[in-house]
Amino acid sequence: MQKPSLKLNILASYASQIYLIVISIAILPIYIKYMGAEAYGLVGFFAMLQGLFNLLDFGLTPTISRQTAHYNAGIETALNFRRLFRALSLIFAVIAVVGGGVLLSLNGYIAANWLNLENLNINEVLFCLQVMAICVALRWMTGLYRGVIAGFEQIVWLSGVNIIIATLRSPGVLLYMYYFGFTVRSFFVFQLFVAVLEFLFLAIKSYLLLPRPAAQDLIGWSLKPVKPLLSFALTIAFTSSVWVLFTQLDKFVLSGILPLSDYGYFTLAVLVAGGILQLSAPISAPIMPRMARLEGEQQHEQMRQVYLNATQFIAVIVVTAGIVLAGVAKPVLYAWTGDMALAVQAAPVLRLYALGNALLALGAFPYYLQYAKGNLKYHLIGNIAGVVILVPAIIWAATHYGAIGAGWVWFLTQVIYLVFWVSFVHSKIEPNINLLWFKTFLPSLATVSIFMLLTTRWIEYSGDRPIILLKIILVSVCSVLIAMMSSIRVLNILKSRFPKRLI
Repeated sequence: MQKPSLKLNILASYASQIYLIVISIAILPIYIKYMGAEAYGLVGFFAMLQGLFNLLDFGLTPTISRQTAHYNAGIETALNFRRLFRALSLIFAVIAVVGGGVLLSLNGYIAANWLNLENLNINEVLFCLQVMAICVALRWMTGLYRGVIAGFEQIVWLSGVNIIIATLRSPGVLLYMYYFGFTVRSFFVFQLFVAVLEFLFLAIKSYLLLPRPAAQDLIGWSLKPVKPLLSFALTIAFTSSVWVLFTQLDKFVLSGILPLSDYGYFTLAVLVAGGILQLSAPISAPIMPRMARLEGEQQHEQMRQVYLNATQFIAVIVVTAGIVLAGVAKPVLYAWTGDMALAVQAAPVLRLYALGNALLALGAFPYYLQYAKGNLKYHLIGNIAGVVILVPAIIWAATHYGAIGAGWVWFLTQVIYLVFWVSFVHSKIEPNINLLWFKTFLPSLATVSIFMLLTTRWIEYSGDRPIILLKIILVSVCSVLIAMMSSIRVLNILKSRFPKRLI
């Protein structure tokens, strides 16, 4: 099978992800205007539940993606691959039913004792929580199908579906609510429809991609094909659980502390900062199966080049975006919402989460390298240490200092992880790459940071919102250009008349 273009996959993935970010962020002021901050707090709680549900993944989604890449490389037979897929399908289905059932059984407690309701009717909230349970189970189940599609490197198709689903989930729901009422019930009824549609799209595509074993071969219904992969899957499961705790624990703790309306404003700030992580997602989706495939084919140097080039790309785009967003946090929020009180309240939280997420996008790279090699030992150790330190720190900080405390813990943790742990991991799994890796992003990080410090002193973000927005766009474009000019690899590409593919 011919390799899909990695460059095309990355471009398609980025196009869809940028669209998702723009759509989801642009629509938020409309949600808050017509639904109210408290109702949007319930929407934020829904997003947090979906993140927490990933604790039940048990490392199965990355495992099926990696085994799909190995099948493409000729390492795995069609019959064994189909047996593994069926076994994982059974596991996913059982977890979806059990997990969704647990959420349904807890909706009464959540509505009455956890959420700090102010004006929302408790019966409406109970209905919404029931719909949430079904949606979360369905959307989590699609993780299996996304793993297969990504493993086959069908990123262009997957990006197209993501755009369709995002259009329905955000602008589409506004059209639905225009006819059926701007209520929280209408919002969640439409989300259930979209979740079912997404499930069907991805399931059908996955089954079309699956290889067809010979007529005499029996796939069966055994779970044995999963056993040889348990060590790898469980390692990913633990580290994925830690990732979920990293990214969702503060939101979970604050959902039970803050009034639901205040939680809505906090969610808004964190969602904007989350756009930084979403910008990094399109690079991991294509390079993880590609690196695993190259490692399986013993093309080690090519794998290293994909790793370094992808890091540089993330530095120029994602890290720059995080630094810029931190520097113009208050103007961005005001230009976006027109609410200065909201901007003043949410800007400090947005600033810390934007910087932390930018560093996290870089800190994730050693995981990609270990994933390709099939050895997550050091990732496991690092995440155990992270659990011991981060979890109690976030609980303490969020309880005593609220959103700001959680933000500071998040940012400082990412600084420590990037400076110390990433270097250690590189020295163990890929000697002599650490210095090269840091050189790919430190120049652009430093120059963009200096530029933003200067512009915050030189430029006043006052006046009409369109003027403020134009200033932000100008600063952003200049920052990206500075980052590109600070990158040796990008400069080499620009010097070439005919830029080559990553590999």
